[in-house]
Amino acid sequence: MSKKLSVDIELQKLSEFAPEGYFLGLHIRFASALMQFSTYDQAWLDYYTEQGYALRDPVIAWGFSTEGSTRWSSLGIPDPFGVMTDASEYGLKYGVTVSCGPIRSRSIANFARQDREFTDSEIEEISHIVRRLHEMVEPPESLTQAQIEALRLIAGGDRHAAAASRLAISESALKARLTSARVRLHARTTAEAIQRAKDYKLL
Repeated sequence: MSKKLSVDIELQKLSEFAPEGYFLGLHIRFASALMQFSTYDQAWLDYYTEQGYALRDPVIAWGFSTEGSTRWSSLGIPDPFGVMTDASEYGLKYGVTVSCGPIRSRSIANFARQDREFTDSEIEEISHIVRRLHEMVEPPESLTQAQIEALRLIAGGDRHAAAASRLAISESALKARLTSARVRLHARTTAEAIQRAKDYKLL
């Protein structure tokens, strides 16, 4: 089974636990996640972004300060900007946050519903799934020299043909190196791969 399929299966399991949606950021480094997924309603995501809540959200603050899991009703963290009150008005009345991994590469996930609190057994299963996803999607510690050279040339503004010529390889060989770099960095585009390689100090 491919890694992508395995991840998709685990994400589907998470959806079943969270009728009002979830947010999952895997391996958050330098303020950005290696991979992130959200099934929250778009209206809430737009409002959340407009209010700049990512820097004010008490569940995110809890996730960075603590490993484990907690119901939102048990957070015990001040919410001076009323993030949780606003979330409730958008249907996110009950929730759970799960945090795992070292602070330098932490995964944080939030799950919501509006009908009742999450049960202990649900929280336990959700936590297991989040930890599995954290382990599945481990950031790379290095790139091959060929991948680094290809990414550097494209990052420097070269088009594929020019970059291939400078490396004395075919254009198809260059594209193969870029594709392998994207896979290794869990990136959808070459631009995203370049940014992640820079973020992880691999370029």
